[in-house]
Amino acid sequence: MLLPIHPPDPSAALLDALVAAGFQPVPVTDIDDVIERTPEPGWAPAVIEVQRDLGSALALAGKIADEANLPVLLVIDRTLTAEVASESAIGDFLLSPIDRTELRVRLQRLGAGPPEVEASEILNFRDLELNLATYQATIGGSPSDLTYMEYELLRFFVENPGRVWSREQLLAKVWGYDYFGGSRTVDVHVRRLRAKLGEERSSWISTVRSVGYRFG
Repeated sequence: MLLPIHPPDPSAALLDALVAAGFQPVPVTDIDDVIERTPEPGWAPAVIEVQRDLGSALALAGKIADEANLPVLLVIDRTLTAEVASESAIGDFLLSPIDRTELRVRLQRLGAGPPEVEASEILNFRDLELNLATYQATIGGSPSDLTYMEYELLRFFVENPGRVWSREQLLAKVWGYDYFGGSRTVDVHVRRLRAKLGEERSSWISTVRSVGYRFG
């Protein structure tokens, strides 16, 4: 679902959380931008992240609500809670640092239903499920909070089980050829993935000495 977001340079944490929740954020500058770029199926609720000026953020929220007829989710620092609690221009607000589950729930309460998912967009390995449409992962039926790159690495492993991959190959396949980080990046992400998979499942990712890693 396409979702207008302001300012045009939102924080990486907010972008990651929206993508993980199944939304496609579209940066907008003002109310004219919101209206002119309205997609054919319509927007999901708008998200405004307050980075500096609360007044201008509330003013834009009011215009979006009135002129574009969209509910607005305001993302704020907790020090601003009292100032926005009674604001009628916003549909709801979310405190930072962002909790991904709370973000998803609050947007759903504003009318953004979960995107439809086809069977081809679900990857399974034993009791692990990866939803390719929403970037959600569940392990043993419980949601797992993976970062974007942790998810991409795990997805690559699930799609390519059994084979040994060198660190250099993983960097190229998962991070891309234009990524200049060293192989240490792979080791760090594998370590984090093993921790999030848990003790019983960490052995799914095995280390092949002097070569790299194997999944499965």
